[in-house]
Amino acid sequence: MESTIVAISTALSNGGIGIIRLSGSNVFEILEKIFVPKNNDNNIKGYTMKYGHIIDNGEIIDEVLVSYFVGPKSYTREDMCEISTHGGLIVEKRILELCLKKGASLAKPGEFTKRAFLNGRIDLSQAEAIIDLINSKSEKEAKESINQLEGQLSNKISEIEKAILDTLTAIEVTIDYPEYDIDEVEGRNTLNELVKIIELLEKLEGSFNQGKLLKNGIKTVILGRPNAGKSSLLNAILKEDRAIVSNIEGTTRDTIEELVDINGLPINLIDTAGIRNTENEIEKIGVERAKSLANKADLIIAIFDISNELTEEDEKIIKIIEDKNSIIILNKIDILKKNDEIEKKLSNIGKPIIKISAKNNDGIDLLYVEIEKMFNLANIDVNDEIVITNERHKNQIRYAREKIEEGMAAIKNNLPIDICSIYIKQALEELGEITGKNVSEDIINEIFKNFCLGK
Repeated sequence: MESTIVAISTALSNGGIGIIRLSGSNVFEILEKIFVPKNNDNNIKGYTMKYGHIIDNGEIIDEVLVSYFVGPKSYTREDMCEISTHGGLIVEKRILELCLKKGASLAKPGEFTKRAFLNGRIDLSQAEAIIDLINSKSEKEAKESINQLEGQLSNKISEIEKAILDTLTAIEVTIDYPEYDIDEVEGRNTLNELVKIIELLEKLEGSFNQGKLLKNGIKTVILGRPNAGKSSLLNAILKEDRAIVSNIEGTTRDTIEELVDINGLPINLIDTAGIRNTENEIEKIGVERAKSLANKADLIIAIFDISNELTEEDEKIIKIIEDKNSIIILNKIDILKKNDEIEKKLSNIGKPIIKISAKNNDGIDLLYVEIEKMFNLANIDVNDEIVITNERHKNQIRYAREKIEEGMAAIKNNLPIDICSIYIKQALEELGEITGKNVSEDIINEIFKNFCLGK
């Protein structure tokens, strides 16, 4: 018998309402000790709500609404209730402590969802989709999380597992009836089927290249010499004065990081210290940090002042971006529209060039268009295609593909076909770890420890 768990499920801050959630075998017994319905109706019926008061030794703690969920028709497939109280921390904590005093145990992070998984309401990939949905940073990431929560990934994995199982069954027939000399024919047929399975796995695995952009965003470093307009560009994109803009060189000495949604995808913007030689120790650290971040970035936005000549610092920036994913920005067209010498020099690098005035917010949309084109963002369609956003899933798909490839190699090397079946069974086990069919307890615990309390 599972213990009854309790947790505050809303954010720990003052708000309009707070929700205390309970799940387990003794939910309604505990509730009966602390909740007095307004009409004194203690009849319990699922999917109903009652108004009343939480009482502690005759003292009214708060007036509340209680939602009833009778298992198995609940989030955890256990008896559940949710107490909707006024959103004050003192009130919420007092009700929580009252539940604990009456026999509930404090829930661990993600324990409600973990029980939903263990009780068969959702599989492991759907459980992971819940935390991804909670942590979504863009519309497209949220949409893909919903798709996986609805079971699209699980269905695709099941489809591939069935194809593998059908192939394995055919092999087992050959093993069970060795008197029929069909190894050569069965080997060719098996190879043909395994090629199709590899194609399905490769397509799913390959979607992670776009999926990781949905989940992690595009790490974008703004690079330039002092006063080229880096901070002005950051402010223009964010539409707020986030960074200090000054004519004094070296104003930005540390990184400034902000998340912005561009056409439904998260962009992690990092404004850095201006690249230059300096004797200031703090600024030196900022310059070195800027160079280090540029080496790890998905995208560098290199900004140059079109109204001035290229400097030694600009030349250093050109060296940094030569072999990197970069977009060149020519800023300050409000001062000078055209500079043939700079434009000719920078066009030789082979990077997209955009002219803007960060000060007047001119040309910023062109930057968005270039980013979308560079990362093929328009083709990330979360409506029709399954996009893998979870690195654990991607790795398991890769492991499965590698096992299938080993099985194919066994056949091509004229090894007995039952050797191939060993690899195919291992591929099934690898895919089973995605949905949780044969996953270890350590992996389960690792996944759910990342959840928040009360979920």
